[in-house]
Amino acid sequence: MKKYLLTNARMVNEGKVTEGDLLIHGPYIERIGPQITTGGATIIDLRGAWLLPGLIDDQVHFREPGLTHKGDIASESRAAVAGGITSYMEQPNTIPQTTTIEKLEEKFALGARHSHANYSFLFGGTNDNLEEIKKLDPKSCSGIKLFLGSSTGNMLVDDEKVLEQIFSNTEMVISAHCEDEATIRKNLEYYKGQYGDDIPIELHPIIRSEEACYLSSSKAIELAKKTGARLHVFHLSTGKEMELFRNDIPLASKKITAEVCIHHLWFSSEDYREKGTLIKWNPAVKTASDRNRLWEALLDDRIDLIATDHAPHTLDEKRNPYTKAPSGGPLVQHALPALMEKVADGLLPVEKLVEKMCHNPAILFDIDRRGYLREGYYADLVVVDDNDPWRVDPINILYKCGWSPFEGQRFRSRVRYTFVNGHPAFELGRVSEKRNASRLEFNR
Repeated sequence: MKKYLLTNARMVNEGKVTEGDLLIHGPYIERIGPQITTGGATIIDLRGAWLLPGLIDDQVHFREPGLTHKGDIASESRAAVAGGITSYMEQPNTIPQTTTIEKLEEKFALGARHSHANYSFLFGGTNDNLEEIKKLDPKSCSGIKLFLGSSTGNMLVDDEKVLEQIFSNTEMVISAHCEDEATIRKNLEYYKGQYGDDIPIELHPIIRSEEACYLSSSKAIELAKKTGARLHVFHLSTGKEMELFRNDIPLASKKITAEVCIHHLWFSSEDYREKGTLIKWNPAVKTASDRNRLWEALLDDRIDLIATDHAPHTLDEKRNPYTKAPSGGPLVQHALPALMEKVADGLLPVEKLVEKMCHNPAILFDIDRRGYLREGYYADLVVVDDNDPWRVDPINILYKCGWSPFEGQRFRSRVRYTFVNGHPAFELGRVSEKRNASRLEFNR
């Protein structure tokens, strides 16, 4: 089994930064400490670069099967490892949708053949697949996904009796997209009456409003409290919703958890004028004040996770008029460099970044031996040089769709190496053609 000795690292783990070495032996971390010596290892001198656990992204849309003109498991997982993401959880709104155990296992087969990063898939809940949900083995996938507001794909769960049955009949994490559909439809019809299909993009956060988000997320939380379900609220976007979440108990004891995405931490409604539909997401990017309150909640632990909601579309699709332009954008390659900008600016401690994108996803989803720098854990690692500026340009974008909402952005930090199960999946600007990814396992 191959050995790699990473020397002179600044290792970030469990709230501390320590300088030292890390030895990889096969798929595992064998030893961590100062000045490790060993025979037969390939030595990589990190020269003071950051060494982090590999990032775990619990919300991506890699578009396979059925939408592979936008992206596929191979292309998007290549971009993920280039961005330091070593494990991901892909969403069920593909074609066909992942709403039966048969379709779930077909996706796992695709992951085994094509993925460069470790993988799992969420199982989609619908108005009529409760019996399939009841058959799920808790160790079979990362959890259940519910669209409580319609998004890309047609998976809206709007039957309140069915929702209560789903919440009452699973111990798995229920991850929910929370926007109130009736509120959105009312707002959309009003503005379509004024503008037709060519609604100004600046009205997107008015149509998919604070009210729509709060009404849905508060109702989902109320239902989770009533049924005792384990609820994780995806991609929060409003300051008002922050009052719904707690920071007075440890994550492992929380039954209701919260997540924020890169785009809601980076962009605001002021950016629509420049970026247009390229930053059209559901839920919508909202005001600078909302963004500030999301940061406050992230830093004080009301928000537990950071994710990407990576959702590629072609540029031709995104350039359609408002009502026809799909929501979503590609982010896995650029999430870590974007967050490292906030580290450099002093807003985000690097220890907090690791907590929210490495440790906490592993805790929340009960992932086996990942998300930490620990001896005996899988060697999923990312090396980041925080003094190697570069600019996002089409020539260095790896997404199949070929564009990024960060195009033109200058980042001060660069991912140098990404190890997946001890294999250098990304090394000095190149993705390895050898794949060494595994299906995620869960301690449930």
